[in-house]
Amino acid sequence: MDPNVISEPTNGVLGRVMKFFVDNQDERTKEWFLSGSMTPLIMILVTYLYFCLYAGPRYMAKRKPFKLENVLIAYNAVQVLLSIVLVYEGIEGGWRKHYNYSCQPVDYSRNPVAIRMARAVWMYYMCKVVELLDTVFFVLRKKQNQVSFLHVYHHTLMPVCGFIGVKYFAGGHGTLLGVINSFIHVCMYAYYMLAAMGPKVQKYLWWKRYLTVMQIVQFIIVFFHTVQVQFQPNCAYPKSIAALLTLNAGLFIYMFSSFYVHSYIRKANPDANRTRKLGEENNNQLECKPKDAVDVNTRPAQVAVAAGEVKKDL
Repeated sequence: MDPNVISEPTNGVLGRVMKFFVDNQDERTKEWFLSGSMTPLIMILVTYLYFCLYAGPRYMAKRKPFKLENVLIAYNAVQVLLSIVLVYEGIEGGWRKHYNYSCQPVDYSRNPVAIRMARAVWMYYMCKVVELLDTVFFVLRKKQNQVSFLHVYHHTLMPVCGFIGVKYFAGGHGTLLGVINSFIHVCMYAYYMLAAMGPKVQKYLWWKRYLTVMQIVQFIIVFFHTVQVQFQPNCAYPKSIAALLTLNAGLFIYMFSSFYVHSYIRKANPDANRTRKLGEENNNQLECKPKDAVDVNTRPAQVAVAAGEVKKDL
């Protein structure tokens, strides 16, 4: 393979796919951890899905949620630090002065700048694998309502994208996504870290909805940044990969926008709230409901429980 240009296959669908994946492996990264073969990653993701969607909920069904406050504070603090490093490496490894925002081919040479960006792409990939723990913690804390399709889809897809990036595109145009995404994660994991510190801090976390807005803006930027490659005949970045990145960004714009409308606009509408069926309230709202706000109709039952039994800690 030409160290400076990645080839795009031109004959027969299956032949094109096989030729692409054989001919275009990045020789610099194939020996790096979890980068040589996709088999280990597939095993990790299958285990992740099995635990989070089936085994985990069944295991926790008759158990109390785990108290993981200190674990979550430490985990989120580490994620914040890693994300800061990724933003710095992405900027200094290319986007501050070495990369072209209109069209940036992948540099497959062993130039120190190219290697620095390749290592940043690998580190980003490792972070996406570690972030699977986000869902594991939800399951162990019995927050299964948080394990939505959007959440699982996003957390499953990103390690796959990271693997493809390390093995075939460790640099170039697509890395802007990683830089922006890592900046978003600095804010997101800082929010989660503060939220894990308890009610004294949680009352200041009014800005949760803006994390979703930032996610939407992120994918709008990525959408236009990658779609422009299709209109540049002389751009050496693979147009097929740019098209996949554009499609993926479009899907995430739709899904995050739908989530924002459902979570923050519809729930803010009093008329919509009144039409809800009993029991459809968000679990987090129920957990945060003040004691003084308990319906008076439930008080006799609570008094009876207090008189005859010791109320269990829910």
